[in-house]
Amino acid sequence: MTQLNCSSAAARQDANRLTQIKHLRRHSANQIHDQLLEAPMRAHEIMARNVLTIAPEADLAEAGSLMLRHDISGLPVVDRQGALVGILSESDFLRRSEIGTQRRRPRWLEWVLGAGAAAESYVRERGRTVSEIMTASPITVNEQTTLAEIVDIMERNRIKRVPVVQEGKLTGLVSRSNLMQAAASLAGRMPAPTTDDEHIRMRIVDEIENKDWCPSGLNVIVKDGIVHLSGMIAEERCRKAAIVAAENVEGVVKVHDHLRWFDRIYGLASERSPEDEEWAKLD
Repeated sequence: MTQLNCSSAAARQDANRLTQIKHLRRHSANQIHDQLLEAPMRAHEIMARNVLTIAPEADLAEAGSLMLRHDISGLPVVDRQGALVGILSESDFLRRSEIGTQRRRPRWLEWVLGAGAAAESYVRERGRTVSEIMTASPITVNEQTTLAEIVDIMERNRIKRVPVVQEGKLTGLVSRSNLMQAAASLAGRMPAPTTDDEHIRMRIVDEIENKDWCPSGLNVIVKDGIVHLSGMIAEERCRKAAIVAAENVEGVVKVHDHLRWFDRIYGLASERSPEDEEWAKLD
């Protein structure tokens, strides 16, 4: 009888231990899940760096030519101190007197809106400098803003890009294409980038961004040591230099090339990098 009681006690102890182990496992899994939720991707991880900018006093013809040559739809406007003062986008060129698309309102509506609205439209339709037609005091984020917050801002304000500002200076730009690139590169992978990935990304950016051959709108994404490079290059030699720079950083497993080529003179640009072209053929 004593032996049976001992066996029952041992069984109960084993059952209790098993319950404790299961509880610890569930607790650990919940902790990991909470950590993932607490560590979302942020602007600095996907933003384009070395962003093309233009001065507020620049001529509109110069601005338009720059946007066409580099195949971009928006330009941050930066003053001589490096402070962001506005954004110039394709939409700012839609209502222009040169092409006969200026806004024509009924007289009664102009009376309702007042002289100020009519004067503002006149300037935007006939202005000659960037500062006269740009969107002043644009919405901005900082490097620590989460991607979820950035998407909310874009949808709420119906904008395609958000400048990233740190300590009053422009440090980057997050556009819809940057978000799409991040989603495509990391599709199917839930965990946020590790500390090692972030160190690798920072070392690649530090190595490339101050070089004369640095791609315009450089964007670097790293996941599990796998690097995705995107941006615009004017020469194929710049592509090779960027890839080599990334490959030489310790911890890099592989480098994927998404760098697009553009012609400075004719304003032509490729839709995909050679690597992306090869992948497209397999789809």
